[in-house]
Amino acid sequence: MTAGLWKIILQGVGITLQLLVYSALLAAAMSFVAGAARTHRSRLVRFAAGLYTEVFRGTSALVMIFWVFFVLPVAFGWQLVPMWAGTLALGLTYGAYGAEIVRGALVAVDPAQREGGIALGFTPWQRLRLILLPQAVPEMIPSFSNLLIELLKGTALVSITGMGDLAFSGNLVRLALQQSAQIYAYLLLIYFVIAFLLTRGMRGLERRLKAEVAR
Repeated sequence: MTAGLWKIILQGVGITLQLLVYSALLAAAMSFVAGAARTHRSRLVRFAAGLYTEVFRGTSALVMIFWVFFVLPVAFGWQLVPMWAGTLALGLTYGAYGAEIVRGALVAVDPAQREGGIALGFTPWQRLRLILLPQAVPEMIPSFSNLLIELLKGTALVSITGMGDLAFSGNLVRLALQQSAQIYAYLLLIYFVIAFLLTRGMRGLERRLKAEVAR
């Protein structure tokens, strides 16, 4: 490939990484908010969090991107740029999966720890922040690592909106060269390298958090 075509690919990598970061941050925020809400004492709070989780887990991320990018402008008269449409759709969708990871990890904490916080007079927020999350977060990391890799692969869906991510850029180069096997092999390799680096980073984070809990 020429330098110009490689430049297109590299620009696509940059946009994919940017989308990954934005949507991962939104997904993480929704995961912790909805996951903690699933364990709340209020039935109304648990219902609202459960409704969000079931709706977004039960719908296709591709359809959600279509809905955010193509339906919202018609229904409400405002248009999101592809980057923010993709971020919103992917962040909310994968955040619903993450919410179950958070809920499961919080529930798995020894009940005696929660009871100890109550005995010390901690508020629910203090118990969550000081007792439950420090013990639960290290156990979430392997599942969050898998979810992050799935999110990376899900970023390719935004190519339907015309955003110049890695998948879209690779298709442009494929059309220019008429070499499908070579171009898609490059794309597979690039996605693999990004996923491998993310996995290694998450493993390092898991070891660090578990070491801090052990201290």
